[in-house]
Amino acid sequence: MPAPDTLPALEPGRVAVITGAASGIGRAAAERFAGRGLHVVMADLAGERLDEASAAARAVAVGGAQVLPIATDMSDMNQVLALQSQVEGAFNDVGILMNNAGSGRNPGRSWENGDGWRALLATNLWGVINGVQAFVPGMLARGRPGLVVNTGSKQGITLPPGNSAYNLSKAGVKAFTETLAHELRNEPGARLSAHLLVPGWTHTGMTSRGGAKPAAAWTPEQVIDFMLASLGRGDFYILCPDNDVTRDMDEKRVRWTADDLIRNRPALSRWHPDHAEAFKAHMAEPGTGQG
Repeated sequence: MPAPDTLPALEPGRVAVITGAASGIGRAAAERFAGRGLHVVMADLAGERLDEASAAARAVAVGGAQVLPIATDMSDMNQVLALQSQVEGAFNDVGILMNNAGSGRNPGRSWENGDGWRALLATNLWGVINGVQAFVPGMLARGRPGLVVNTGSKQGITLPPGNSAYNLSKAGVKAFTETLAHELRNEPGARLSAHLLVPGWTHTGMTSRGGAKPAAAWTPEQVIDFMLASLGRGDFYILCPDNDVTRDMDEKRVRWTADDLIRNRPALSRWHPDHAEAFKAHMAEPGTGQG
């Protein structure tokens, strides 16, 4: 597989479209791509954060790379189509589409606050679908190498209790991206690939609430470095560790979750009192996965 420095989609002069680019992982990606000489389109809600983030990306841009902030609500398909039209008019190219916009709001339990559930899904899940449906047809038509990276979450895989709506949205992103990758792989003449970014604990505006970075958390820049190395290997699942959770720990948690279905255990048995000791023993077993 090509190294990240030789991926055609990330060559200087190509275009990176990043949603949720005003902070966190999206902002780190914008700065990294601008620093590699890519033109960067930064989509996020209008406001000071987007202005500051685009200024920071311009400050590190090299080789004549342009940074274009475009205020966009990714839950609104009309705005997403307007974003696509502006990118088409300005550059007629997209090398990497990074669907990263998301909300961590907690609208409540499964039977509560239907409007809040719909609003969160509109951003976290439909924002990704909207981005793909607006940009991928043009990327295919141009016939150039390209990457689609959708930001998921470990919460969309292991479904920890606490924010059911968020878990559902990220589980949907996982399923959608898996399907997209298969479809692109089987599309005649397609030179696009899709990838699922699964960050670990990352210190972002969504998670920090203004506090100092915990020692266990990664920075957004670490996530982007890991993402680029993974893309260079051709990985589909970009499963990031952090300073507290290793790859082996993640694999054991994912395996336990899958075994709930296979072994007909109660849903989310990891948090069921009858299975607490068994899960603890499972995690203490010698490493059995890739890491």
